[in-house]
Amino acid sequence: MLVEIFSDGACSGNPGIGGYGSILRCGGKVKELSGAEGLTTNNRMEMTGAIAALEALTRPCEVVVTSDSQYLVKGMTEWLSGWVRKGWVNSKKEQVVNRDLWERLLALSKMHKIKWVWIRGHNGHAENERCDELARGAIEEFRRQNLR
Repeated sequence: MLVEIFSDGACSGNPGIGGYGSILRCGGKVKELSGAEGLTTNNRMEMTGAIAALEALTRPCEVVVTSDSQYLVKGMTEWLSGWVRKGWVNSKKEQVVNRDLWERLLALSKMHKIKWVWIRGHNGHAENERCDELARGAIEEFRRQNLR
């Protein structure tokens, strides 16, 4: 069965408080996920949204992950194999940033058959807009919880 995942990340300041939102859809069922971190970057939140959704799957699945993050999609489809082959060094001969999250995504990609799809953000895509709302809502909730 095919699982559709839509994911987005947001950051208030970069670095700053970050949030992610994800939607999982399978056979008429829909699940929304969101979360936040106190000091992070937008790229980490983009990645974390996809990770949270993939980790919510309870068995190996065929998955389409849709994101407005070129960093995430190109990382998974174009860059990751080279980074691994070169010992986690990028084309500038520097250590790959966010390696911890890339390694989690790599492990998840071995469990599931994943197609990565990039879409333009804030362009009227309903699920992407909802994920953005979830991510921004998670940031606001984090702020409220940490002002107490």
